[in-house]
Amino acid sequence: QKTKLAEAIRYTLSRWEGLTRFLDDGRIEIDSNTVERSIRPIALNRKNALFAGSDGGAEHWAVVASLIETCKLNGVEPLGYLADVLTRIVNGHPNSQIDDLLPWAYIPAPELRAVA
Repeated sequence: QKTKLAEAIRYTLSRWEGLTRFLDDGRIEIDSNTVERSIRPIALNRKNALFAGSDGGAEHWAVVASLIETCKLNGVEPLGYLADVLTRIVNGHPNSQIDDLLPWAYIPAPELRAVA
């Protein structure tokens, strides 16, 4: 029984920084309920990935599903976001500024802001 306790203590200590990170940054929630709620639709629709046709297709599906849920978490309308971001990339958006297109940093194009 001492071995199990020691194992549990070592496990906790080896992850201490991650377990206490929320104490240093108020933006980090103490639990993962928000994330779990946001990925629930993906988990419920996981069977759809079986019909992706290939491992690569399933990976692409997972990326798009992740982007859609991240948009929702950040108050960004997913369809408008994907259309705008893909258009910007096709039109030559600089690779060095690709982080600006992530859902949490995204600013809609002026013509999209007028519609929203």
